[in-house]
Amino acid sequence: MSRPPLPPFSYETAVQKVRAAEDAWNSQDPAKVAMAYSLDSRWRNRSDFLQGREEIESFLTRKWDRENEYRLIKEIWAFSDNRIAVRFAYEWQDSDGQWFRSYGNENWEFDTDGLMRWRLASINDLPIQEEDRKFRWSGSRRPDDHPGLTDLGL
Repeated sequence: MSRPPLPPFSYETAVQKVRAAEDAWNSQDPAKVAMAYSLDSRWRNRSDFLQGREEIESFLTRKWDRENEYRLIKEIWAFSDNRIAVRFAYEWQDSDGQWFRSYGNENWEFDTDGLMRWRLASINDLPIQEEDRKFRWSGSRRPDDHPGLTDLGL
């Protein structure tokens, strides 16, 4: 299975890859998201260490069961050949009604088919008030005219 754009990445294709990942994660569809990863993909996500699509899909199911009203923005930080680094922020609400903005960085490495084989994520959570939210679009895709992280000052 091939997942374009394929490495080696140009700036334009790396940006396409980042936006495709953002769109997929905003769908909150664990099966759809997991298909972007190689069968033996390895993750470090906070203190979780995962390997393979099944573990990734299970992890994402648990994640989106507890993170309500999830909205994510990813922004390219750097790229080369088959690697992309992104910074991101997402907002979500827990079951008690507390809002959070989670910030982080991810390092990605892709195989020749464009599937992610490594994902290393560092994430911090900041409690916020509802009125401090910045990601207020409706639907699962961030509108093209919605500001990115740099434009929002995040």
